[in-house]
Amino acid sequence: MITPSESASDTSTVTSTRRIRLDVAYDGTDFSGWARQPGLRTVCGVLEEQLGTVLRHPVTLTVAGRTDAGVHARAQVCHLDVDPEWLDQRSFDGRPEALVRRLARLLPADIAVMDARWAPADFDARFSALRRHYEYRLTTAPWGPEPTRARDTAAWTRPADLGAVREASSRLLGLHDFAAFCRRREGATTIRELQRFDWRAEPDPRGPDAPGAAEVWTASVSADAFCWSMVRSLVGAVMAVGEGRRGQEWITGLLRETQRSSSVPVAPACGLSLVGVDYPADVDLAARNLTTREVRPGPERSSARGPYGSPGAGAGCCGG
Repeated sequence: MITPSESASDTSTVTSTRRIRLDVAYDGTDFSGWARQPGLRTVCGVLEEQLGTVLRHPVTLTVAGRTDAGVHARAQVCHLDVDPEWLDQRSFDGRPEALVRRLARLLPADIAVMDARWAPADFDARFSALRRHYEYRLTTAPWGPEPTRARDTAAWTRPADLGAVREASSRLLGLHDFAAFCRRREGATTIRELQRFDWRAEPDPRGPDAPGAAEVWTASVSADAFCWSMVRSLVGAVMAVGEGRRGQEWITGLLRETQRSSSVPVAPACGLSLVGVDYPADVDLAARNLTTREVRPGPERSSARGPYGSPGAGAGCCGG
């Protein structure tokens, strides 16, 4: 049985360490995802290297949601545990906030640490999260995205009906087994509560009568957690319905699948961005950690709800 004092990672129980929360943004185009991988350029790898340089000690980051290669983040959250003496350097004066300016001088242009601050011992970037928010941006323009947005906007040149896309998206809302939309990860649950999946359209700035007038569509997708490749698979599936290649009942039927469906297309990574992570109040962090670590039963087997409106999120935390 896990006690509240054990809800954070093991190092949080060592009195000589304190926890720092980092808020991070990055352009994922030239990264092989978040997770550190030997020989590859990853967001975690670059951050840990530069943090180790300025703190003069190796560090390990825990992240709210690991993103895949090519996926971006405007509001990623991670934490690290440090000995406060590491910040007794003249440039820090004991303040983690000073990491923002120090790292700005060292990090490449496609990563930014926007905030650094002390966090409660029970704060865990991954297990304390209530929900994660993603956006998927695509354009229906036959020539593709505007050059200034080419790195964060997917080209979707096949005609699609936005009304059909919206209806298909609404059918997926709620607590379901999303196995059909997830790449398998050993020990990770595919039970998720999809809390938001809606679309907004931005008209062509040249006007509706411009030659080849097209729109930019942006999906807002929120859930307590996401499994590996889930968001891009959700987008790919509903766009297949919007294109008329699949029917609305096909979408509903996918929720009855028990493993990854080969019929679900995966949307390009470039259109996806992590845009927010929600956390409870500090006094509720320990309870949230316990709830999230519980193995989640299937929706047909349990109606029990966690203290924040959703069952435990289990082991998975990825979304790309």
